[in-house]
Amino acid sequence: MELFHAQPIVNSILYSFLGIVILLIGYYIIEKLTPENTWKEVVEKNNVAVAIVLAAFIIGISMIISAAIHG
Repeated sequence: MELFHAQPIVNSILYSFLGIVILLIGYYIIEKLTPENTWKEVVEKNNVAVAIVLAAFIIGISMIISAAIHG
């Protein structure tokens, strides 16, 4: 009898990487749609409003991705 099942761990890692890739693609699309460079706005200009909107976007897209992957 096998005590260690690797398939659920492999599936979890695979779906995690898939979710991260989809999130990065979504961020790249938003970065291209906005008129300013959001990363430069947050880091160099310390724009808190843009940081909050970007964080809300990342959380929202992450919830959608997790729901789509989970089923």
